[in-house]
Amino acid sequence: MFIQTEATPNPATLKFLPGRNVLDEGTADFRSKGDATASPLATRLFAIDGVDGVFLGSDFISVTKGKIEWQHLKPMVLGAIMEHYMSGAPTTEDEGSNDGAGESYDPEDEATVATIKELLETRVRPAVAQDGGDITFSGFRNGVVYLHMRGACSGCPSSTATLRHGIENLLKHFCPDVQSVEPV
Repeated sequence: MFIQTEATPNPATLKFLPGRNVLDEGTADFRSKGDATASPLATRLFAIDGVDGVFLGSDFISVTKGKIEWQHLKPMVLGAIMEHYMSGAPTTEDEGSNDGAGESYDPEDEATVATIKELLETRVRPAVAQDGGDITFSGFRNGVVYLHMRGACSGCPSSTATLRHGIENLLKHFCPDVQSVEPV
């Protein structure tokens, strides 16, 4: 089994591509060892000292580190991913995702919210997935779009620029009701 790795814009996060399906649909974000109980893969990764976060996408695994340098941590992460796939264990116990944060918006804004979600799904999420992360819709109130940043996007030094210059400009262009974008 050959596992590719890719750097992400977040220096604390590496993207691992096992060459196999990771999740059939959605994504799963685990920010602590306690969050990872529903995922044998994430549990295995959190057993490694220095792993601070695990994000699962359709075909990749993003791992966020603490203070340990990648040169020491990366071989252990690669070994844990390989052991997981060799064991035949499922990625998650329910093979689902934990995307489901509650959404908040006024029912009168349904059309605007539908446009925002469609733009996020078709233009934004595929781009940030290439960097090992994900951005999901959380809410829309008083012209402000609230987005949840996950995986490599969470805590990334360039995430503010991505939100302000990329996503906000895109949404303003297609949705005149959008005034700004804020992370949750």
